[in-house]
Amino acid sequence: MASPKTSAPVAFSSLLSVIKGHFGEVVLAHRSDFGDDTIVVQRERWLDVLRFLKDAPSLAFNYLVDLTCVDYFGQEPRFEMVVHLLAFESGKRLRVKARIPEEDATIASLVPLWRSANWLEREVYDMFGIRFAGHPDLRRILMYDEFEGYPLRKDYPLKKSQPRVPLLSPEREEEEEI
Repeated sequence: MASPKTSAPVAFSSLLSVIKGHFGEVVLAHRSDFGDDTIVVQRERWLDVLRFLKDAPSLAFNYLVDLTCVDYFGQEPRFEMVVHLLAFESGKRLRVKARIPEEDATIASLVPLWRSANWLEREVYDMFGIRFAGHPDLRRILMYDEFEGYPLRKDYPLKKSQPRVPLLSPEREEEEEI
């Protein structure tokens, strides 16, 4: 994989102008601290904004670096979805966030844009319980199917007892049959 060019990064003000010019009020907040650029967008337009960031030739954020979630227990909306993007040509990085209410913990899947979002979204679903609308295979990836709850939620009980499931290995099954 080729390393990104870093000689002439795009200024955040011009990047923000392009995004706000196309989406206007969809961008709820923005900030740039020490070259760390972030925008917060409406959850309902999450997929549209990210598709634009990826497909617009002047932006070309073509690499999904990471996707994760933050639990702001006690606040509403409770959850914040976070993606980190990279534009290989310019070397520009951008963080995009969207807030998600607890009572409707759903957001559009990014799998149609980046195939790598598949496992990242499954991890967020497994750990936080966020559902991704349009995800092709939304099921647990880290915890076993019988696991109850979402362990990275801040209200998850530390000493919660989980259902035990028998471990079956092919060797043991063969030994028991003999």
